[in-house]
Amino acid sequence: MMAHRRKGSAAPGVPAGWRARSLPHPCPTFLSTMTQPPSPLTHFDAQGQAHMVDVAAKAATHRIGVAQGRIEMQPATLALILAGNAKKGDVLGIARIAGIMAAKKTSDLIPLCHPLALTRVALEFMAEPADAAGVAALSGAETGQIRCTATVETVGPTGVEMEALTAVTVALLTIYDMCKAADRGMAITDVKLLEKHGGKSGSFVSD
Repeated sequence: MMAHRRKGSAAPGVPAGWRARSLPHPCPTFLSTMTQPPSPLTHFDAQGQAHMVDVAAKAATHRIGVAQGRIEMQPATLALILAGNAKKGDVLGIARIAGIMAAKKTSDLIPLCHPLALTRVALEFMAEPADAAGVAALSGAETGQIRCTATVETVGPTGVEMEALTAVTVALLTIYDMCKAADRGMAITDVKLLEKHGGKSGSFVSD
């Protein structure tokens, strides 16, 4: 004959005093990640985790990135650079090599950048004023500056904007390093992407 359990008594094998508890509701944050639209930031997945973008399905096209920045300095510092009299040597020549090397090392510096086989890296420097006479004509409140433009190219599935920006930044930092003994107040500014060409998104030209 089957024994009947009294109302309120524990089931066989269950300790006395035990009460069933309802399961908690799912985490609201988790639910929101399941329902929100994909992020326009391609370096984040649907759960908001950082990842390297898969470019395997992208077509290999000719990619170009052009970036620019400038470094402001005292007129006397610019005169030293133009005359080639800086203590550490040829400032702009070394800055050019530093920028080229930096472009090739971008994926080591920026975590989610792809390693790329670059086909061209070129850096140009423009001093303002461009000669010693122009520098001498500056008033006491005015500053000299050197503008750096980097052009980077490759044929591949992803762009070279970061390589161009990295080249400019490191080139300007190199100028600072080589001239800081004469002028620690130099200021690096206006580093930006000027142009981008190639790939599915087409071209971008800064205003």
